[in-house]
Amino acid sequence: MNVRHSILLLALLLSAGCNSSSTTPEDRQASGTDNDKPRVALIMKSLANEFFSTMADGATAHQAENSDDYDLVVNGIKDERDLSRQVSLVEEMVASGVDAIVIAPADSKALVPALRRASQAGVVVINIDNRLDAEVLTQEKISIPFVGPDNMAGAKKVGDHLAAKLNKGDKVAILEGIRTSFNAQQRLKGFQAAMQDAGIEIVDSQTAEWEMSKANTIASSMLSEHPEIKAILAANDSMALGAIAAAKSAGREGEVMIVGFDNITAIQEAIKQDKVLATADQHGDQLAVFGIEAALKQVTEKSAATDDVETPVDLVTKESL
Repeated sequence: MNVRHSILLLALLLSAGCNSSSTTPEDRQASGTDNDKPRVALIMKSLANEFFSTMADGATAHQAENSDDYDLVVNGIKDERDLSRQVSLVEEMVASGVDAIVIAPADSKALVPALRRASQAGVVVINIDNRLDAEVLTQEKISIPFVGPDNMAGAKKVGDHLAAKLNKGDKVAILEGIRTSFNAQQRLKGFQAAMQDAGIEIVDSQTAEWEMSKANTIASSMLSEHPEIKAILAANDSMALGAIAAAKSAGREGEVMIVGFDNITAIQEAIKQDKVLATADQHGDQLAVFGIEAALKQVTEKSAATDDVETPVDLVTKESL
């Protein structure tokens, strides 16, 4: 390519960039460019977490089976604390003209203003996995339906199963998720309720922010400070894996019982090997699909109800595997 052609190509690219503009679903319909096939954006938390990569795979498979009905854009963030990037993804998807956003928010409060703006732009918004804060939704004068499991009930099932293996008065510790996340709060409440019902003492409860390495460090400290701990309840499976490593380092592998939440592949193997007692399966491969189906109903039926939809959550043990 000669210099003259290079300059011409650069000019064309710059011209295209200057003339580009964001579009809404209404813009595309008005201009006649809408092909009547809705575009759905799935915005998740960290794809480094197997639970969310499984969710993405399930959504992609569903779209492939229903390719005549809708298009799908899948997005994720680098880690579960990258709130600013998730806000940016919401804004980018609105600017690209998607018809619906299905989001697993990294924070129950921080994402609400961006989602309000998306809704005001005519985009259908569906909340999955981690419920948005009801008080903030009220403050922002917006209603966003939640499609997902009862995290408290799921954690209670796991906690009850653990309690049946312990004695009254035994001592345990909890690894919490990010404390501003509704699902972390609900799982903590479920664990606490199960321990209280069984007369089991929680001697330590700290957040490891859903992360395996941080859970390893914190669990190691817990086991050192409280050698009487008989079990660790982890609010997700990544943290349960960290607890397994901590117990092994402390020379207490097989002695300290561990439970998790999410039913990722590595935890299934750990359960089979008696390294983990139980976890909860909220059917991650279908969770985004439930949200997408709710979103498509809203897009195609403007008068459709916008009620919350509770999805299944099941106890997983060695026997059930």
